[in-house]
Amino acid sequence: MVNYFPYKSKYEIKENVIEGYIHDYKIDGNKLNIMLKGKESINVSYYFKDEDLKNSFSFELGDNVRIYGTMKEPKGATIFNLFDYKKYLYRNRMFYTFSADKIELVSKNNRIRYFIKQKIINRTNKMKLSSPYVEALVIGEDDGFAENVKDSYQFNGVSHLFAISGSHITFLSVIILWFLKTLKVEENRRYYIVILFLLFYMFLTNYAGSVMRSVIFFILLSFNKMYYFNIKTINILQLTLFVLLILNPSLLYDVGFQFSFLISLYLIKHQVFISKFSNYLKQTLIISLIAFLVSIPICINNFFQINLLSPLINVFFVPYVSFILFPLAFLCLIIPYLDGILFWFINILEAISLFLNDLKIGQIILAKPSIIIIIIYFIFIHLGIQGLTTKKFHYLIPCLVLLFVHNNINYFNKYPYLVFIDVGQGDSILMCLPNNNGNILIDTGGKSSYEMDWQRKNNSYKVGMDSIIPYLKSSGIKKLDYLIITHGDADHIGEAISIVNNFRVDNVIFNCGPYNDLEQELIKVLEKKNIKYHSCIEELNIDKNKLYFLQTKEYDNENDNSNVIYTELNGYKFMFMGDA
Repeated sequence: MVNYFPYKSKYEIKENVIEGYIHDYKIDGNKLNIMLKGKESINVSYYFKDEDLKNSFSFELGDNVRIYGTMKEPKGATIFNLFDYKKYLYRNRMFYTFSADKIELVSKNNRIRYFIKQKIINRTNKMKLSSPYVEALVIGEDDGFAENVKDSYQFNGVSHLFAISGSHITFLSVIILWFLKTLKVEENRRYYIVILFLLFYMFLTNYAGSVMRSVIFFILLSFNKMYYFNIKTINILQLTLFVLLILNPSLLYDVGFQFSFLISLYLIKHQVFISKFSNYLKQTLIISLIAFLVSIPICINNFFQINLLSPLINVFFVPYVSFILFPLAFLCLIIPYLDGILFWFINILEAISLFLNDLKIGQIILAKPSIIIIIIYFIFIHLGIQGLTTKKFHYLIPCLVLLFVHNNINYFNKYPYLVFIDVGQGDSILMCLPNNNGNILIDTGGKSSYEMDWQRKNNSYKVGMDSIIPYLKSSGIKKLDYLIITHGDADHIGEAISIVNNFRVDNVIFNCGPYNDLEQELIKVLEKKNIKYHSCIEELNIDKNKLYFLQTKEYDNENDNSNVIYTELNGYKFMFMGDA
């Protein structure tokens, strides 16, 4: 489907000097990422060679720069079902990435919009406590959250609250309209002032799909009201979709845009039913429930899981973020001294989210569905919402049956299979037995890290969390019966702790050699979580399958101690050697 939009690059792969202005940038550890607007948009990466160079970085948004380095073709997905960076860039009309060796200033920024955005960024950076939340809620940059907090928000189904969307735009619009009304500004002028503000705000958020949907929708609603067109709200939403897809067809692939449009569509469609509930709590619950049902296919397709408690959790989180954190985040830009108060409210929110995440209640892992299954989901969910709003609750039964079958899909798999997961250097091999009778992971991949504090990244790629666990979930795998560690080198055991902490593992098997430091760290986690572990076994029986461990002696060399495993699957013979 990516080829439906046949774009062609204005750059050539052989170019080693590019020029343009800085549209956006992010420093994370020793890495600088720049979104450069030149002949076309291009992602530039640069690594600071020392801490002084990082601290002396002085480029700002809108600066014209000349960059020397190497043009690279982006790498496509190497793990089935997971994010494809090459396709993502292509859909956004970007075809290459650029690895920079040197960056030099051509001229300073002279664009007022970049000047204002840079001032906002500088101001948020001075907020030591709540900076990540101010950036997320004001300009849509959510890279600053701690990883465990970000994961908990996703698990609880509240990540959308930290992506600027319709509720944020509505809140801002209402506040500005009210303020202008108190100044006795004429009504039509009030709307035009808000429209100009929102267009600029859309730029501040880098034209995020959900923000564009909300802003264009507000503009069309405003014209409808000012000039008495009497167009139905749902038709205005459809017109908004048409306008946005004409301007940028690739928005169709944007997950935030999908959430924003579909949820808005169903909330508008059932507005009369929702308004029947005068009680705020009941109304919020119904809105959360409809939004949850509509978002199920999108969540499954992109994140391979849903949380059944999400509607209830949102009843608390939505007003908390919308009416406390969001206003305070904006006020902090004007009055920085409020930073401490905002941080106090943030601590409460994070504590609740992490607590719910640790309980692991309500989560359902569902394999990535085909397009046919997604369509069936939408049909059944549409019927279910109709049943909910007309009190014909039996309409929900097809949706519940589909969820049940999807949740147990691996029990219908008659054949065993092996997957060699791309973890870079090292190994990670998944073995799945028929009818969900056993899932075995041999090694986890990983790498040694010798970075200093100033080099360490908040959002660095981690094989376990970013590749292995998402792939397991995308395959509908809910637990690992056995995690086998062939030996204790970092490229084989490095992600084991991450996997054990974030995915259900029933047993871990080590080799016959003495435990090294990495293995001892893992054992501490296993004992804390009451996970069984074994070492130096000769044979493992799972269902009708046997794994033979051929290396049963102890050697001085870590590689020589590797578990060597022999098995037969569906008539084929396999031997896994580790680094022996």
